[in-house]
Amino acid sequence: MNGFWLYMMITTMLVPCIMLVFGVLFCRCAPKKINIWYGYRTSRSMKNEDTWCFAHHHLGRTWMFIGGILCVGSVIPMIAVLGMEDDTVSMVSLMTTVVQLVLLILSIIPTEHALKKTFDDQGNRK
Repeated sequence: MNGFWLYMMITTMLVPCIMLVFGVLFCRCAPKKINIWYGYRTSRSMKNEDTWCFAHHHLGRTWMFIGGILCVGSVIPMIAVLGMEDDTVSMVSLMTTVVQLVLLILSIIPTEHALKKTFDDQGNRK
């Protein structure tokens, strides 16, 4: 195992690990106050405290699920390129990270859908 592969393995695991950590944090406790700096900030999630907490709990569960899958799904291609040329390792790491980021962004969709299904346009529970 060379140093470059290990470095790329660590960087490839950053997104899934961050998703897992923040998933646990958001499930256990949303940021205390609605703010524009930290947390899941969409117009629907920032309507009131109820929507804020609901959105963070939902996103937290989603991120824990996706992050867990991505941890396993990211290790497999990196192990497959162990011992290969640095260009191959970096390309696989890049492609894996792009997939991770796409899934991170797409996690907004089920959370917004759950908010829309649970709350009306004013943020009151249906």
